[in-house]
Amino acid sequence: MKVLVLYGGDSPEREVSLRSGTAVNEALRTAGIDTLLYDPIQGDDELFRLVRQVDMVFPILHGKNCEDGVIQKKLESVGAKFLGSDSKVSEVCFNKHKTHDLLESAGITMPEFAVVTKNDLDNKLFKNPFVLKPVNGGSSLDTLVVRQVRQDYLDTAVELLNEYESMMLEELIEGQEITVPVLADSALPVIAIVPPTDGEFDYDNKYNGKSQEICPVPVELVSDLIQKQAQQLALKVHNLLGASHLSRTDIIVDKDGELFVLELNTMPGMTSQSLFPLSAKVAGNDMDKLVLKLIEIVNRDS
Repeated sequence: MKVLVLYGGDSPEREVSLRSGTAVNEALRTAGIDTLLYDPIQGDDELFRLVRQVDMVFPILHGKNCEDGVIQKKLESVGAKFLGSDSKVSEVCFNKHKTHDLLESAGITMPEFAVVTKNDLDNKLFKNPFVLKPVNGGSSLDTLVVRQVRQDYLDTAVELLNEYESMMLEELIEGQEITVPVLADSALPVIAIVPPTDGEFDYDNKYNGKSQEICPVPVELVSDLIQKQAQQLALKVHNLLGASHLSRTDIIVDKDGELFVLELNTMPGMTSQSLFPLSAKVAGNDMDKLVLKLIEIVNRDS
């Protein structure tokens, strides 16, 4: 068995992907799997040459051109067996607008939202606590969370809207943020996310160690019943969107215990600080076991 691990890429999430891919590659080798490591930024010719030398591909890639169906379509064009969702599913899940429309039409509870431009500052969602984020993107890059609507925050929103052609504007649901990984046909243990008291769970606080990522989650923080409901919901979202092999669904539990789905990630981070490996380890799969499980799942579904 030989696996080609893709990492890096040319998206803003390149650095996270480099760390994720390195961690997965090391785990595969520790588990006795022969690997090749390649950064697709170096070109398609070498990518396709390497694909022909391996049994399957692990595209441990995050962000634009990496997680949005672009690299998946290239792998499909040469009949490669690869980890994760296909190109069509990846494209839909990476686009928050399309994800919202599909899930809401299926009856999934999500925050109220609108796709806005810099000409839409009169939208009523700007009048109350809100979240502004790219339609296509991940790792909370360029995400603005506003709990108190003030002019300085609106000025920041304008700056972002000048940078992006359009963005997702969502009502801010106050509550406990949780995330639920799915591996194959099963939801893994719930993870509770507690950002620093003076900040949000943004890009910096995801990777600087200041946020608490708690798994298993104590029932005092999130009841056992709600955790089970969240696992069922994450699996439902995974299946509704057509995701394959693995995913991670982000959810807010409001003060009344209602679950609001935020989004689904088709290729969750795999760094030493990432949420998916943390939950998998609690379920009994450390990284060495997890990568072997992923190989087994890809082979089973091919």
